[in-house]
Amino acid sequence: MTEQAPRERYREQVRDEIKRHAWEQITEAGLPALSLTAIAKRMSMTVPALYRYFHGRDELITALIRDAFRSLADTVRAAADTGTDLLGLAHVIRDWAKADPQRYFLLYGTPVPGYHAPADTTAISNEVMEVLIKTGSGSAEPERPTSFHVHLESHREWVEGDAVATSALRRALSFWTRLHGVLSLELAGHFEGMKFDPGLMIDDELAELRA
Repeated sequence: MTEQAPRERYREQVRDEIKRHAWEQITEAGLPALSLTAIAKRMSMTVPALYRYFHGRDELITALIRDAFRSLADTVRAAADTGTDLLGLAHVIRDWAKADPQRYFLLYGTPVPGYHAPADTTAISNEVMEVLIKTGSGSAEPERPTSFHVHLESHREWVEGDAVATSALRRALSFWTRLHGVLSLELAGHFEGMKFDPGLMIDDELAELRA
């Protein structure tokens, strides 16, 4: 074992602690309350010392987004690997979102003003759509690639693509918009007092899309 390994482990431990404090701030007061200065104070660190682990607020936000997308992608993929259909995946995603609404809103809520996520975060988020496309196609492995970003690069590809792949993409996108429409309203509290089960509403919205 080299001398670098213990230092790297320590660095990752400190980064994880910083992210934990960041999530606590976000949970307590929302993303606008995120403050590296406040985190440094909680950890009895100077702000310059903390900046050795994250160079700024945007880098910390990016790390939180990467972790959240990775958690969601792994959760959805694990469920799909057990044979869960699209309707089942909707409830897997709903359960994941309800377990930590602030984490969900970091990914799918109002964009952070002035913040632009790096391309690799989009790549992780696309993994979720890839699973939905494969599940919507009714096959574990479609006959041709159905990469989400490839299909959306041109309208011509959307219209004239392989019939099976295009149908799966349409189904996945319909699933995505219907699910997040209901889920975003539910997590924001807009259904409170309406005396109905949003889970049953999701079932109704997505029933026709079942593979």
